[in-house]
Amino acid sequence: MDIATARTSATEMINSVPKVIDPATHAVLDYLTAATFFSVGLGLWTRHRRAARLALIQGTAVLGASMLTDYPGGVFKKISFRTHGMLDVAHAAMTATMPALMGFAGDPEAQFFHGQALIEAGVIAATDFGA
Repeated sequence: MDIATARTSATEMINSVPKVIDPATHAVLDYLTAATFFSVGLGLWTRHRRAARLALIQGTAVLGASMLTDYPGGVFKKISFRTHGMLDVAHAAMTATMPALMGFAGDPEAQFFHGQALIEAGVIAATDFGA
């Protein structure tokens, strides 16, 4: 399968998911996601520093994007909700791949990041970024 075919297949799959998450609900999920990353980061701090640092970085990224987004719960409203969606895609990809890039993909702590990336992909697919 070539890249263009894969991209078309992925787009069709995402477009087939009902868009049941509105901007306000997405904002709540974003802030809960940031809180989850911060909690995991603090919880891992004494036993797995790389995973803890990644969780704190990811929590900061989600919190920053949330505060800058023009949606309910956004503080500074500098980026559109549609742009926020593109950032979410990049963030989910980073969440999935960074454990490998940071050298702990085989550790049990990496499972949190892989699971979180899947959850983020589901939320992205179900969000109406055109609202």
